[in-house]
Amino acid sequence: MIYVFKTSVDNSSKLELASALLHELLPESLWNFDLEDCDNILRVDSELDVTQLLLNNTIFECVELE
Repeated sequence: MIYVFKTSVDNSSKLELASALLHELLPESLWNFDLEDCDNILRVDSELDVTQLLLNNTIFECVELE
């Protein structure tokens, strides 16, 4: 399933921290950030339900988009 989130990841240092967290939390999932988008979109392709996992993280803010 593909999940799409609006995030607070808006620069390279935040991207590094978020990437480290995602590698740890979602080692079997594919994900990417679009920092060119005004909402700093994170897309996650995962068989897991990642919504609560990502909404409860302390590294960056995110809101699931429909």
